[in-house]
Amino acid sequence: GFSDKQIANAIKSTELAVRKLREEFKITPCVKKIDTVAAEWPASTNYLYLTYNGNKHDLEFPGEFIMVLGSGVYRIGSSVEFDWCAVGCLRELRNQGKKTIMVNYNPETVSTDYDMSDRLYFEEISFEVVMDIYNIEQPDGVVLS
Repeated sequence: GFSDKQIANAIKSTELAVRKLREEFKITPCVKKIDTVAAEWPASTNYLYLTYNGNKHDLEFPGEFIMVLGSGVYRIGSSVEFDWCAVGCLRELRNQGKKTIMVNYNPETVSTDYDMSDRLYFEEISFEVVMDIYNIEQPDGVVLS
């Protein structure tokens, strides 16, 4: 599908205006778990993604999480050190007894290891996606790493 930003560009509007209409018409994504064994046997993971191809979330949202935003793909000049910021943040939050949500779309990073966070969204770092996750999860805080 198209993002809010792409739709806004096509109709000469703004991303926020498209988002508002989408929410008014209750066009919102569902959270699904990634099946890491392709249904070969029952498995539960903390790997998550958003989809519009669903009408029910795969998990509950009890709150009391802290959301950490990753740095995305590695680029020349910004690489592993930015991922280590997220990793350090996740570790410190865990040491303080906090439950964590990691949002990142680079599977080559340490921050996307299964044991680094309580919930891990493999999603792009964009306004639309981050706000969708935020609205669904209702975290107690957000850390930009």
